[in-house]
Amino acid sequence: MKDSNILHEVEDTLLNNFKAGRRSYTIFQVGKATLLRVSDVLALRRTEIFNDDETVVKNAYIRDKKTGRPNILYLKPVKQDLLTYFQWLNQQNLHSDWLFPSIQHPNRHITEKQFYKIIAKTGDLLGIDYLSTHTMRKTGAYRVYTQNHYNIGLVMSLLKHSSESMTLKYLGLDQVSREQMLDEVKFD
Repeated sequence: MKDSNILHEVEDTLLNNFKAGRRSYTIFQVGKATLLRVSDVLALRRTEIFNDDETVVKNAYIRDKKTGRPNILYLKPVKQDLLTYFQWLNQQNLHSDWLFPSIQHPNRHITEKQFYKIIAKTGDLLGIDYLSTHTMRKTGAYRVYTQNHYNIGLVMSLLKHSSESMTLKYLGLDQVSREQMLDEVKFD
C-alpha cells in the first residue's frame, strides 16, 4: 500500500470496527514491520515476543514456515503496539501460548482464513478491492524500500528473496512508480 492516507484508514478500520480490533490491528502492524508472511505472523508464540517480565524482546528468533530458514525479527518498530496489545490481552483475560489467539479457542491461534475475512471486510468497508492478507508484508517492504534510499539489497534480505528482480517485481514497481522515483533524482 503506497498511499499513507489509505494505510491509516485501513489501520483505523482494523482497530475500531471489529470485536477483537486490537488483535487485528496488531497482527497488521507486526506483519508490516517484520515483513513476515501472514502464516508466520499468526504462528508467533508469546514467549518468542515477550520476556518473563512482560517486556518486548529486542529480537525474535523464528523459522519461516515456507522456506524453513531461520529468521531474526527486529521488534523495536512495533514495541509500543505490542505492549498495548499485551495489556489488551490481559484485559480480555486471554491467556494463551499464542501471540494471536483465537477468541473462541485460546489454545489455538487465529487462522489465516479468519484473518483473511477481517481483511476482506476492511476492504469492503473502505471500498478497496486490492486488500489481502499479503498487503501488510508488501506494504512493509515498499516502505522499507522507499524510506531507505531504495536499498533493494536490504528489502531482498528482509523478504528472504534470492534475486533483485524477484524483489522488484514483488514491490510492484511499474512504470509510473519508476517515473515518480526518477522525478526525485537530481541529475544536475
